[in-house]
Amino acid sequence: MDIFKGWDDYVERLQNNWHAQVTENDTVVIPGDISWALKLCDTEKDLRFLDELPGRKLLLKGNHDLWWCTMKKMRVFLEERQFKTLDFVFNSAVVAESYAICGSRGWFFDDKEQSQKVILREAQRLRTSLQCAAETGLTPLVFMHYPAAYNGQHCEEMIEVLKEFNIKDVWHGHIHGAGKQYAVSEFDGISFHLISCDCINFSPQRIK
Repeated sequence: MDIFKGWDDYVERLQNNWHAQVTENDTVVIPGDISWALKLCDTEKDLRFLDELPGRKLLLKGNHDLWWCTMKKMRVFLEERQFKTLDFVFNSAVVAESYAICGSRGWFFDDKEQSQKVILREAQRLRTSLQCAAETGLTPLVFMHYPAAYNGQHCEEMIEVLKEFNIKDVWHGHIHGAGKQYAVSEFDGISFHLISCDCINFSPQRIK
Protein backbone atom coordinates (compact mmCIF):
# COMPACT_ATOMS: atom_id res chain seq x y z
CA MET A 1 0.00 0.00 0.00
CA ASP A 2 3.05 2.29 0.23
CA ILE A 3 2.55 3.34 -3.40
CA PHE A 4 -0.59 5.28 -2.41
CA LYS A 5 -0.46 8.84 -1.11
CA GLY A 6 -0.60 9.02 2.67
CA TRP A 7 0.27 5.36 3.22
CA ASP A 8 4.00 5.79 3.89
CA ASP A 9 5.21 3.66 6.82
CA TYR A 10 1.61 2.58 7.40
CA VAL A 11 2.48 -0.82 8.87
CA GLU A 12 4.68 0.68 11.57
CA ARG A 13 2.18 3.47 12.25
CA LEU A 14 -0.72 1.04 12.58
CA GLN A 15 1.29 -1.31 14.77
CA ASN A 16 2.42 1.47 17.12
CA ASN A 17 -1.08 2.98 17.41
CA TRP A 18 -2.58 -0.46 17.98
CA HIS A 19 -0.19 -1.27 20.83
CA ALA A 20 -0.86 2.13 22.38
CA GLN A 21 -4.64 1.67 22.46
CA VAL A 22 -5.65 -1.98 22.29
CA THR A 23 -5.36 -4.42 25.19
CA GLU A 24 -5.65 -8.20 25.23
CA ASN A 25 -9.20 -7.77 26.57
CA ASP A 26 -10.40 -5.67 23.63
CA THR A 27 -12.18 -6.81 20.45
CA VAL A 28 -11.20 -5.15 17.16
CA VAL A 29 -13.41 -5.37 14.08
CA ILE A 30 -11.70 -5.14 10.68
CA PRO A 31 -14.31 -4.59 7.93
CA GLY A 32 -12.49 -5.94 4.91
CA ASP A 33 -9.55 -5.50 2.54
CA ILE A 34 -7.28 -7.48 4.83
CA SER A 35 -4.85 -9.03 2.35
CA TRP A 36 -3.92 -8.67 -1.33
CA ALA A 37 -3.45 -12.47 -1.50
CA LEU A 38 -5.40 -14.31 -4.17
CA LYS A 39 -5.40 -17.63 -2.31
CA LEU A 40 -6.01 -18.47 1.34
CA CYS A 41 -2.61 -20.17 1.63
CA ASP A 42 -0.92 -16.89 0.71
CA THR A 43 -2.54 -14.88 3.53
CA GLU A 44 -0.40 -16.39 6.27
CA LYS A 45 2.00 -13.45 6.67
CA ASP A 46 -0.82 -10.89 6.82
CA LEU A 47 -2.99 -12.92 9.18
CA ARG A 48 -0.02 -13.71 11.42
CA PHE A 49 0.69 -9.98 11.70
CA LEU A 50 -2.88 -9.44 12.93
CA ASP A 51 -2.88 -12.49 15.18
CA GLU A 52 0.21 -11.28 17.02
CA LEU A 53 -1.30 -7.87 17.80
CA PRO A 54 -3.13 -7.46 21.14
CA GLY A 55 -6.83 -8.26 21.38
CA ARG A 56 -9.37 -10.40 19.62
CA LYS A 57 -9.97 -9.60 15.93
CA LEU A 58 -13.18 -10.14 13.95
CA LEU A 59 -12.73 -10.04 10.17
CA LEU A 60 -15.28 -9.18 7.48
CA LYS A 61 -14.83 -9.59 3.75
CA GLY A 62 -13.78 -6.67 1.52
CA ASN A 63 -13.84 -6.43 -2.26
CA HIS A 64 -10.06 -7.09 -2.45
CA ASP A 65 -10.19 -10.19 -0.25
CA LEU A 66 -10.17 -12.57 -3.18
CA TRP A 67 -8.67 -15.27 -0.96
CA TRP A 68 -11.90 -15.47 1.07
CA CYS A 69 -13.55 -18.90 0.80
CA THR A 70 -15.80 -21.07 2.97
CA MET A 71 -15.94 -20.59 6.71
CA LYS A 72 -14.90 -24.22 7.20
CA LYS A 73 -11.75 -23.84 5.11
CA MET A 74 -10.81 -20.55 6.72
CA ARG A 75 -11.28 -21.86 10.24
CA VAL A 76 -9.23 -24.97 9.46
CA PHE A 77 -6.53 -22.65 8.11
CA LEU A 78 -6.51 -20.69 11.38
CA GLU A 79 -6.40 -23.86 13.44
CA GLU A 80 -3.56 -25.44 11.46
CA ARG A 81 -1.43 -22.31 11.88
CA GLN A 82 -2.41 -21.94 15.52
CA PHE A 83 -3.87 -18.45 15.06
CA LYS A 84 -5.70 -17.88 18.32
CA THR A 85 -7.11 -14.36 18.14
CA LEU A 86 -8.87 -14.28 14.74
CA ASP A 87 -12.44 -15.09 13.74
CA PHE A 88 -14.79 -14.24 10.89
CA VAL A 89 -18.17 -12.50 10.60
CA PHE A 90 -19.86 -14.02 7.56
CA ASN A 91 -23.55 -14.93 7.50
CA SER A 92 -23.23 -14.83 11.26
CA ALA A 93 -23.03 -12.71 14.38
CA VAL A 94 -20.21 -12.97 16.90
CA VAL A 95 -20.69 -12.13 20.57
CA ALA A 96 -18.23 -9.61 21.97
CA GLU A 97 -18.95 -8.74 25.60
CA SER A 98 -22.50 -7.34 25.66
CA TYR A 99 -22.80 -6.87 21.89
CA ALA A 100 -23.41 -9.00 18.81
CA ILE A 101 -21.04 -8.06 15.98
CA CYS A 102 -22.66 -8.47 12.58
CA GLY A 103 -22.61 -7.17 9.02
CA SER A 104 -21.72 -7.99 5.42
CA ARG A 105 -19.47 -6.85 2.62
CA GLY A 106 -22.16 -4.96 0.71
CA TRP A 107 -21.48 -3.99 -2.90
CA PHE A 108 -21.36 -1.24 -5.53
CA PHE A 109 -24.75 0.32 -6.21
CA ASP A 110 -23.97 2.96 -8.83
CA ASP A 111 -24.68 0.48 -11.65
CA LYS A 112 -27.56 -1.55 -10.27
CA GLU A 113 -28.37 -3.24 -13.57
CA GLN A 114 -24.98 -4.94 -13.52
CA SER A 115 -24.83 -5.46 -9.75
CA GLN A 116 -28.38 -6.31 -8.76
CA LYS A 117 -27.76 -10.02 -8.21
CA VAL A 118 -24.78 -9.38 -5.93
CA ILE A 119 -26.60 -6.58 -4.08
CA LEU A 120 -29.54 -8.86 -3.30
CA ARG A 121 -27.20 -11.60 -2.10
CA GLU A 122 -25.29 -9.20 0.16
CA ALA A 123 -28.53 -7.72 1.51
CA GLN A 124 -29.64 -11.23 2.43
CA ARG A 125 -26.30 -11.89 4.13
CA LEU A 126 -26.78 -8.73 6.15
CA ARG A 127 -30.30 -9.83 7.10
CA THR A 128 -29.04 -13.28 8.10
CA SER A 129 -26.32 -11.72 10.23
CA LEU A 130 -28.81 -9.43 11.96
CA GLN A 131 -31.18 -12.35 12.54
CA CYS A 132 -28.31 -14.23 14.20
CA ALA A 133 -27.65 -11.16 16.35
CA ALA A 134 -31.32 -11.01 17.35
CA GLU A 135 -31.15 -14.62 18.54
CA THR A 136 -28.44 -13.68 21.03
CA GLY A 137 -30.66 -11.04 22.64
CA LEU A 138 -27.71 -8.64 22.60
CA THR A 139 -27.39 -5.19 21.04
CA PRO A 140 -26.18 -5.52 17.42
CA LEU A 141 -23.21 -3.52 16.15
CA VAL A 142 -23.17 -3.42 12.35
CA PHE A 143 -20.07 -3.28 10.17
CA MET A 144 -19.88 -3.31 6.38
CA HIS A 145 -17.09 -2.95 3.87
CA TYR A 146 -19.00 -0.83 1.34
CA PRO A 147 -21.03 2.11 2.61
CA ALA A 148 -24.78 1.83 2.06
CA ALA A 149 -24.88 5.55 1.18
CA TYR A 150 -22.21 7.53 -0.63
CA ASN A 151 -21.84 10.65 -2.79
CA GLY A 152 -25.54 11.46 -3.03
CA GLN A 153 -26.58 7.87 -3.70
CA HIS A 154 -27.74 5.01 -1.52
CA CYS A 155 -28.33 1.28 -1.75
CA GLU A 156 -32.04 0.87 -1.21
CA GLU A 157 -31.79 -2.86 -0.47
CA MET A 158 -29.19 -2.38 2.29
CA ILE A 159 -31.00 0.60 3.81
CA GLU A 160 -34.21 -1.44 3.88
CA VAL A 161 -32.55 -4.22 5.89
CA LEU A 162 -30.93 -1.77 8.30
CA LYS A 163 -34.27 -0.06 8.92
CA GLU A 164 -36.03 -3.42 9.29
CA PHE A 165 -33.81 -4.13 12.31
CA ASN A 166 -33.86 -0.53 13.56
CA ILE A 167 -30.10 -0.07 13.10
CA LYS A 168 -28.98 3.49 13.83
CA ASP A 169 -25.20 3.20 13.33
CA VAL A 170 -23.05 1.47 10.72
CA TRP A 171 -19.24 1.43 10.56
CA HIS A 172 -17.65 0.89 7.14
CA GLY A 173 -14.44 1.04 5.12
CA HIS A 174 -13.76 0.97 1.35
CA ILE A 175 -13.47 4.75 0.90
CA HIS A 176 -9.93 6.14 0.71
CA GLY A 177 -8.01 9.33 0.04
CA ALA A 178 -9.93 12.15 -1.62
CA GLY A 179 -13.06 9.98 -1.65
CA LYS A 180 -13.49 10.84 2.03
CA GLN A 181 -15.08 14.17 1.07
CA TYR A 182 -18.03 12.31 -0.48
CA ALA A 183 -18.67 10.08 2.51
CA VAL A 184 -22.20 10.27 3.95
CA SER A 185 -22.47 10.66 7.71
CA GLU A 186 -26.27 10.28 7.92
CA PHE A 187 -29.02 8.94 5.71
CA ASP A 188 -32.64 8.26 6.58
CA GLY A 189 -31.97 8.23 10.31
CA ILE A 190 -28.88 5.99 10.07
CA SER A 191 -25.42 7.30 10.96
CA PHE A 192 -22.50 6.05 8.88
CA HIS A 193 -18.97 6.04 10.30
CA LEU A 194 -16.01 5.81 7.90
CA ILE A 195 -13.16 3.83 9.46
CA SER A 196 -10.80 3.11 6.55
CA CYS A 197 -7.20 3.14 7.86
CA ASP A 198 -6.04 6.23 6.01
CA CYS A 199 -9.18 8.14 7.03
CA ILE A 200 -8.54 7.59 10.75
CA ASN A 201 -4.75 8.11 10.73
CA PHE A 202 -4.05 4.38 11.04
CA SER A 203 -5.29 4.45 14.61
CA PRO A 204 -7.94 2.04 15.95
CA GLN A 205 -11.19 3.83 16.72
CA ARG A 206 -13.12 3.15 19.90
CA ILE A 207 -16.65 2.03 19.07
CA LYS A 208 -18.01 1.09 22.48
